[in-house]
Parts: sequence; structure tokens; C-alpha cells
Amino acid sequence: MYRRRKIVYICLFSLLSCGLVSAQNPLRIAAAADLQPMLPSLLSVFEKNSGIHIAVSYASSATLAAQILSGAPFDLFLAADMSFPQKVIAGGRAEESAPVMYARGTLVLWARKDTLHGVPLTVQFLSDPKVKRIAIANPAHAPYGRAAIAALHGLGVYAALQSKLVYAENIAQAAQYAASGNAQCGLISQTLAESAALRSSGAYVAIPASDYPPIKQGAVLIKDAQQSVVAQKFLQWILSPQGQSLLAVGGLVRAQ
Repeated sequence: MYRRRKIVYICLFSLLSCGLVSAQNPLRIAAAADLQPMLPSLLSVFEKNSGIHIAVSYASSATLAAQILSGAPFDLFLAADMSFPQKVIAGGRAEESAPVMYARGTLVLWARKDTLHGVPLTVQFLSDPKVKRIAIANPAHAPYGRAAIAALHGLGVYAALQSKLVYAENIAQAAQYAASGNAQCGLISQTLAESAALRSSGAYVAIPASDYPPIKQGAVLIKDAQQSVVAQKFLQWILSPQGQSLLAVGGLVRAQ
């Protein structure tokens, strides 16, 4: 009995040492705001299967990249595009020489049901005279904000609608503006539009993919992270068929 218990303790110590198990140091993920509605369900599955606890901080990709470059103790960065992970790499704070694409995002137009008055939502709703304010994420901070600006140009309505744009700090806040009625609609991510709260209170329609550049969402492992082994394990898992299927349920397209 003593020998068996000793072996168990040795194995546990080994796992703690290599970062596979840690009661005191969870896997710390910096996650783009568009992941906030759907990432918890993925984490729940991963934690249940692995026993690894995960702590997540959500913000715009620009904010998270700045925090990481300033030394914030994250293990993994899940951004809403590839450029901000690339900045982390250029700043010497990443393990890899290039970001890993883990999914592709979809830009949608979302509006409250009481704003639509029973009329099916289409992209043409953007030009409806009763639309006075259109919420988008700040393109200086958020990839989905840049996609929204590109889409408005692609649809040929940017000049007419520029004065109606209301800028939020990130894509989650843009959705809040539209959901609260502070804007009549919002150009947001499908991940947010698929959340239970927004599905019940509104409707969305996808913006034609040809009207904005692909939103390639990138990940990067942080250099000298406390949980580097676990971070690698989690990243490999979200790239697996199971992880990709769960991402797709939440509104992200499979990585190509």
C-alpha cells in the first residue's frame, strides 16, 4: 500500500512539474471579445476531460496584445485576427514565429425584433431611414470593427452611413449597444449573434463574405509561460475535430 501511494505521489509531482496539472496556477488565456459567448462551453468540455482549470480574460485583441507586450502573465492568446498575435511575436513575447489560425469569423448584421416590426432582416436594413445609429467595434482596436468598415465600403453605403456609426471599445460592447437600444442595429460577430440572449431578443443576417477580408482568427503561445505545456495541449485540442466542431456550433468557421 505504501509503495503504491508513493508511486501516485511521484506521478502527481511529475505532472505538476511539467505543467499538466496545477492546483495553484490555472491555464491563463487572453481571449478576444467575440469568443466570450461560446468559449465557456469549450472550456467546460476541456476541463471535464483534462481536469485542468482555465482562467480567461476577455477584451479587444488590441488591448490584450498590449497587455501581453507589457508582460501580462498569460499562457495563450486567442485573437480575433492574425495581426495582433503577429505583434506579440514581433515584440519577442511568443514561442512561435507565426500565429496559428484556429478559426474564421463571420460578420453579421443584428437588430432587435421590436425594431424590425415583424419584417425579415436583410442587409438593406442598414439604409432604412429609421436606423439612426449603427453599432460597430472600434476599428482601431478590434478586427471585427475593421471588417465592418470594409463591409460598408463593399456594400457601397459607407459614405451615406458614416455619420450613423457608433464605435464601441470591442465587439461585445457593440452588441450591447444594439441589444440595449442605444443603436438600432449592429455589425457584430456571429459568435455573439448566436448567444442565447441575442437569439431570443433579435435576428441576424450574414454580411456577404465577398464584402470584407476573411477574418482569420489566430492564436499564439506566450513565451516563458508558466503553463506552456498545458497551453500547447489546449491549442492542439481546439484544432482537433472535436474542438473545431464545438467552435462551429458557436458561430466560427472551421480553420482551413
